[in-house]
Amino acid sequence: VQLQASGGGLVQAGDSLRLSCVSSGRTFSSYPMGWFRRAPGQEREFVASVSRTISRTAYADAVKGRFTISRDNAENTVYLHMNNLKSEDTGVYYCARSRNLGSFPPPVASYDAWGRGTQVTVSS
Repeated sequence: VQLQASGGGLVQAGDSLRLSCVSSGRTFSSYPMGWFRRAPGQEREFVASVSRTISRTAYADAVKGRFTISRDNAENTVYLHMNNLKSEDTGVYYCARSRNLGSFPPPVASYDAWGRGTQVTVSS
């Protein structure tokens, strides 16, 4: 499977962005999806995840109430709606697929396919 993320850009603090990630696989709807980010000089961190049927979502504390993850299984696409962006949201954002069909949110180690990332830069 190939994942292609897009939608990043340079914005000001308080602005909004919507990231998209399109999957080339036929089994997109069978697996949970997630978004991660890597800030400059830091480790990659979990941002949000969504279950196969959109019934469950999970968020990192840093983005709760500002970011919303969603997916359109008919379009093989997962989205990350980001509102009230802050300078600390700056980083490269990656979408990923989890193979975990049990517990939710999926453990980080269960993500086995990753997109190339899209840069989000928030100026203060």
